Amino acid sequence: MMMAVIKILKKRQRKAGKNGSEGFSLIETTIAIALVGVALLALAQLFTYSVMNNQRSDRMTNSTFLAQQQIDFLRNFTATDLNTLAMSPVDEQIDVNNDGNIDFRRVTRVQASGFVWEVRVQVFPVSQLGVDVDTLINYPSQHKVRADMSTVISR
Repeated sequence: MMMAVIKILKKRQRKAGKNGSEGFSLIETTIAIALVGVALLALAQLFTYSVMNNQRSDRMTNSTFLAQQQIDFLRNFTATDLNTLAMSPVDEQIDVNNDGNIDFRRVTRVQASGFVWEVRVQVFPVSQLGVDVDTLINYPSQHKVRADMSTVISR
């Protein structure tokens, strides 16, 4: 039995090579690990960038939807309702996902001119809650407007 173990050990030694040079050296292994680490770091950075772009796209889509929704809602108003709205801008705080946090601020301005009403809907991020409505209307780009839609309604 002891002889069988010795024979197996000798066979293993022969497979390893005469000078034991089979396999990877420590330097080769370290370089391979470093290369894999750099590749994984690049992938993690790419993943983070794509998540940020996805969130930005979601905010833009929601803002555009909110502006279009308001315009469609106002198209069903009567001339009297539109004249009432023309007196002052409508300022709304909107919670899109019903989580209890305000997500957007929507400002609607209606200007009457005879039987034609010019409607402008602007949607701002939640960071603009403390800004005066007139300032938002007059300087939308300085306050990071997410959506700015205008239309004309006639009766």
